[in-house]
Amino acid sequence: MIPRYARPDMVAIWSPETKFKIWYEIEAHACDAMADLGVIPRENADAVWKARDVEFDVARIDEIEAVTKHDVIAFLTHLAEHVGSEEARFVHQGMTSSDVLDTCLNVQLVRAADLLLVGMDKVLDALKKRALEHKDTVRVGRSHGIHAEPTTMGLTFARFYAEMDRNKNRLEKARGEVATGAISGAVGTFANIDPAVEEHVCEKLGLRPEPISTQVIPRDRHAMFFATLGVIASSIENIAVEIRHMQRTEVLEGAEFFSMGQKGSSAMPHKKNPVLTENLTGLARLVRMTVIPAMENVALWHERDISHSSVERGIGPDATVTLDFALHRLAGVIDKMLVFPENMLDNMNKFPGLVMSQRVLLALTQAGVSREDAYAMVQRNALKVWEERLDFRELLLADEAVVDALGVDAINEKFDMGYHTKHVDTIFKRVFGD
Repeated sequence: MIPRYARPDMVAIWSPETKFKIWYEIEAHACDAMADLGVIPRENADAVWKARDVEFDVARIDEIEAVTKHDVIAFLTHLAEHVGSEEARFVHQGMTSSDVLDTCLNVQLVRAADLLLVGMDKVLDALKKRALEHKDTVRVGRSHGIHAEPTTMGLTFARFYAEMDRNKNRLEKARGEVATGAISGAVGTFANIDPAVEEHVCEKLGLRPEPISTQVIPRDRHAMFFATLGVIASSIENIAVEIRHMQRTEVLEGAEFFSMGQKGSSAMPHKKNPVLTENLTGLARLVRMTVIPAMENVALWHERDISHSSVERGIGPDATVTLDFALHRLAGVIDKMLVFPENMLDNMNKFPGLVMSQRVLLALTQAGVSREDAYAMVQRNALKVWEERLDFRELLLADEAVVDALGVDAINEKFDMGYHTKHVDTIFKRVFGD
């Protein structure tokens, strides 16, 4: 996580100040619940709220931790400095450090997910706008990087929209799965704290009580969360790679917006490089890098160890901050992306008529020619287009076997571009609804 690829709102979720504020709220709400149960005096629970508006001194907590070698104890010591030692003596009653750490982490992940969902909506809005704009903009579809058959630029955007819409659904589910808290004490048995305390704290923080914790919240939840972020990152790269290919000089069917005063190369003034989408490809790798460690965190020793802790301190902010930045960058790229319809048609016509080969093949089989013979008839003409840049339709019209099987009018009819776009509206209704 570096400032170059970070947005302030997401960074703030992972700041020490935010973390300590959440820790405080967990402890204060727990005291309230214990006072309601008669476990601690009400005046002591109320006294904890004296620190409601305190900005906890991160440097002071670090100073205490340098001695205690324990971050939660350092925080509780600092809290007592604000509340008073006598008033704060029931804070953390029956709790263990993981109650605070795990519940806080999940609050942060839920808040991060909410920001990521905002970013996903921006990407979806941009993709839908460009899909509708270019619904009928014809371009050649490619398989293996080679011309295949006509499609439209709108379908390309719509395909990415559908993919991102699935990702939004996945993230909403992952958010729900990780939105649990645990205030269950040592080894998760509630021996020293009533389950009602956990229920109260979770309700106040927008979480659900973890059905069964082992002193830590099960890490399969977190593995699923980070795996979902990895899938979203891969979809970002999928879109970015398509744009990068489109911007290649030999293709130039689309390009990133090039702003006034922007420079593409320190050496070559003519350059317009796809730097934003190249950057998105790299950021996607960083997000995916967090997935395997999250999965390895699932297997902990017995009721708990802390092998997961150092990992999560890194991957929590790194994955969410990076993905948040990438989503907003991608939305901007799509929104401002330049599209060149004339180049799309020029590219398709570099091998005139060749993209209609399958339609001719099917027509021949429908006319009674065996598939093997039909394939040979079409291919021998298609190869001349590849090798000599001749016109496919003219070659077919000069091929007596093809003319005998189909006739001149039928051959000409097979080169109607509308044949390939006749179901675009149907696909759009499936993706976007009516």
